[in-house]
Amino acid sequence: MSQDGAPDLTGKLRFDGDKGAGRSKWVAIAMGLAMVGWMGSGQFAPETSEEETVEDAAPSLVTVAVIPSAAQDVQLVLTAEGQSTPDRSTQIRAKADGQIMSVLVERGDLVTAGQEIGRIDAETIEAQVLQAQTQLAQATRDYDNAVALQDRGLATEDRVSAARAAEAAAEAAVTAAVEQLDNTIITAPFAGRLNDMTLDEGEFVNNGDTVAEVLDNDPLTVVVQVPQQALSRLNKGDAARVSFITGEERTGVIGFIGSNADAQTRTFRVEVTVDNPNSEMPAGLSARIEIPTGQARGHFISPAILSLGTSGDLGVKTVAEGNIVAFSPVTIVRAQPDGIWVTGLPEAADIISVGQGFVTAGDRVNPQPPVAAQSADASQ
Repeated sequence: MSQDGAPDLTGKLRFDGDKGAGRSKWVAIAMGLAMVGWMGSGQFAPETSEEETVEDAAPSLVTVAVIPSAAQDVQLVLTAEGQSTPDRSTQIRAKADGQIMSVLVERGDLVTAGQEIGRIDAETIEAQVLQAQTQLAQATRDYDNAVALQDRGLATEDRVSAARAAEAAAEAAVTAAVEQLDNTIITAPFAGRLNDMTLDEGEFVNNGDTVAEVLDNDPLTVVVQVPQQALSRLNKGDAARVSFITGEERTGVIGFIGSNADAQTRTFRVEVTVDNPNSEMPAGLSARIEIPTGQARGHFISPAILSLGTSGDLGVKTVAEGNIVAFSPVTIVRAQPDGIWVTGLPEAADIISVGQGFVTAGDRVNPQPPVAAQSADASQ
């Protein structure tokens, strides 16, 4: 027995004689051999085929809506905004002092060239004309007498010259007086419409006072500013379509093309003349002109299809061979209310109309018709 009183069992416990001792030993050996064989085979997980692994690793393709488009002939049109101006305009000024005796027209009336508008009191000037004519008659008689006396040798050449000078001065005085009398009649310098008039009977006007303004609106001139790059496409005499803000539409021709660019806008002044019988259209209206400038081959698309390239250039994304996305820079050559015409695309192109914002050039996509693409997007 040990010192602490516990029984000493050393050498007493043995299992060699137990019935299951030999069987357990062989089971353990078998399991160890099986484990070694399994580890040696390398099959730690179920086998996966190479194709399945590639498919699992490949990313899913983006579905985009694609519409086929073919290039068409498109009429190039230069469009510009401007304003109508009168062909001529001037202020009518009084050419004599006096009281207004009569006014024959009203503001807004059409007048013809030389038509009388009003008249200034001419009583004093008529007296001046009569006086000048009388003096001319006397000077003429004096000259005739001097010539007659010279013929008889009773008058010198100096006397005849002095009489001739006096007659000439009298003639000039008559001419001035008659001209002053004519100035009492206020007339229109050219045909047009009276845009303003300040004449009233009984009022006094001074020589040089503005009494009316007349505008010549036939033809009407529409002034626009054209960018530098479009100037070479315009020629004097080209037809233009003019749409006024009032809804009126007229046909005009280019009457003037500026030769010097505006210092601030770098644009050129272009004038389009439009026939305007009876000055029906007033000056000062906003107008839009359209000038055909040739033809081009282009595609008609929605502005929403446009994209920006990596360099900031405007373009359209298409699907090329192998379902690869391509980016083509384009130029807008004509704009309409329902879309735009662009050049820069191939003759035939599959244009991405939906999903272009999610793909870049070089990506592989899953192109579908617009309806099918929308259904695919909804199911994802």
